[in-house]
Amino acid sequence: QVQPVESGGGLVQAGGSLSLSCTTSGRTYSSYALGWFRQAPGKEREFVAAISWSSDDRVYAEFVKGRFNIFRDDSDNTVYLQMNSLKAEDTAVYYCATHFDPSGRLASTNRNEYRYWGQGTQVTVSS
Repeated sequence: QVQPVESGGGLVQAGGSLSLSCTTSGRTYSSYALGWFRQAPGKEREFVAAISWSSDDRVYAEFVKGRFNIFRDDSDNTVYLQMNSLKAEDTAVYYCATHFDPSGRLASTNRNEYRYWGQGTQVTVSS
């Protein structure tokens, strides 16, 4: 298994930036994709961004395109989500999750394909 752990959440004003980190442990020699999801109070957990093992495939939800950037640093098994131009509606608990992908080239947007989830980190954007 590849267990993810998130960090980097906090409180920021609208228009500001935050960087979230997701560090993985376990069978990190396996090829896995990593995704970020978020859940606001009273809402379903939704896809935000994902990156393949090879970093060739990066996908974003429409509502974060042009504002968020996902990238990985394999030297320390960490994936980052750089969030810019934050809006009040970005307020949520952000989760990272991993899914095994033998090809190493795919990143899924489907949360049902993600097996291992972190505990989540709170992001609050004040307007």
